[in-house]
Amino acid sequence: MWAICALCSAFFAALTSILAKIGIEGVNSNLATAVRTVVVVIMAWLVVFVTGSGGQLSEISRKSWLFLVLSGLATGLSWLFYFRALQIGEASKVIPVDKFSVVLGIAMALIFLHEAVTVKVLIGGALITLGTFVLIL
Repeated sequence: MWAICALCSAFFAALTSILAKIGIEGVNSNLATAVRTVVVVIMAWLVVFVTGSGGQLSEISRKSWLFLVLSGLATGLSWLFYFRALQIGEASKVIPVDKFSVVLGIAMALIFLHEAVTVKVLIGGALITLGTFVLIL
């Protein structure tokens, strides 16, 4: 099931990039990010209430609150920079550089979460890095 969800995530992330590139034409990238964020917030809260998970809000620990807020700030910064890059750059170059976050995420998982370094992870990360440079040069 995780693989289906991950493929759906990849599909909608790709669609997001194309729709955003079209949508930001003639619009300030920060304003466009704010509009998109409002839509995401409304959609996320609708899903929370439809699934009945809103009652769990009071059960979130302080540590979880801290890291969820920090994650939200990182997401916001990512989106601001991504929309600006899309606005001034070619989508076919911005998208692969943005997806380089996979390699950065693997490195951070190794450093901060102490996840195992395997040959498969190293080769995959190297191939993603190489692919990113091939696509942008």
